[in-house]
Amino acid sequence: MFNAMLFLHVLGAVGMGFYIVLPIMVGRASKLAGVGQGGLADGLLSANRIAQYFLIVQLLTGGYLMSQADYTVAWMVIIILLFLGIAALGGIVSKPLKRVVSSIQEGQSATAHINKARVMSLIILVLYIVIIYFMMFPMIES
Repeated sequence: MFNAMLFLHVLGAVGMGFYIVLPIMVGRASKLAGVGQGGLADGLLSANRIAQYFLIVQLLTGGYLMSQADYTVAWMVIIILLFLGIAALGGIVSKPLKRVVSSIQEGQSATAHINKARVMSLIILVLYIVIIYFMMFPMIES
C-alpha cells in the first residue's frame, strides 16, 4: 500500500508541475494580441483546474504517507502551510485569468489582470519549489 501511495504522490507532484510553467505562460500572454491573450488565459484556466485535482491527490496521498513515518511536528506544520498556500493561490489565480478572458471579449485591456496573474503564479512557483525542498529533506524524529 505504501508503494502505491508513494507512486500516486509522485504522480500528483508531476501533475502540479504545471505551476512551474505557469509564470512563463502568463508572461507570454502580454506579448500576444487580444484574442490570443484570451485563448491562452482560457487554456491556462483549464490546466489550472486539472492541477487543482492533482492537489487533491497530493492531500490524500500525503496525509497517508505522513502517517507512516515519524516526522517532526514542525516539518508537518511547514508542509501543510505550504500546501495550503499553493492550493489557495492556485484557486485565487483563476479569477484574474477569467477576467483576462472577459476583458478581451469586452474589447478592454487585460494588462492589469495579466500582471496580477503573473505575480500570483510567481508566488505559487516559489512555494512549490520550497515544498519540493522540504520533501527532499524531511525532518524525521530520531
